[in-house]
Amino acid sequence: MNAHLQPTGSAYFFQPETAKVESHTLSVLVSNEPGVLARVIGLFSGRGYNIESLTVSETEHEAHLSRITIVTNGTPTVLEQIKAQLERIVPVHRVLDLTVRARDLGQDRPIEREVALLKVVGHGDQRAEALRLADAFQAKVVDATIEHFIFEITGKSSKIDQFVAVIRPLGLIEICRTGIAAMNRGSQGM
Repeated sequence: MNAHLQPTGSAYFFQPETAKVESHTLSVLVSNEPGVLARVIGLFSGRGYNIESLTVSETEHEAHLSRITIVTNGTPTVLEQIKAQLERIVPVHRVLDLTVRARDLGQDRPIEREVALLKVVGHGDQRAEALRLADAFQAKVVDATIEHFIFEITGKSSKIDQFVAVIRPLGLIEICRTGIAAMNRGSQGM
């Protein structure tokens, strides 16, 4: 076996070491019916592909269509396999690689946003510092007692990661993140 094709213990072992692993955002339009999400997730788990983020919601009520946004990673060949296999699932209407489409149109990455709720417990100076940091990151207080705050923050995942890092020492005890919702820039729809 060639040295550059040695198994690595992942789904990507058929790729030469020179193939670069990339993160891509896929938008998948599906029929809103029972079992569709399980089939999509089953495709990923059955082949050892990783899902970094997953969001799903009905987007067209009258047509009973839902949009699944998946952030995954792999080599270009693996990403093409993922898209091809997703397109073969019967209730899937369209698979769009937002990352590639943006690049083809000469645009930056798609608009990506995430929402997070963070529960912070603290007293005195810690409470004041948590409020100051929340204001600096444009996080809103959505619940408060004399013992805790729950902050809501919306933005890029990197912004949320930064907020989590600075608020953690001030009594962060719980985090809930929605996963990424994404859409391409420009006037064209999916």
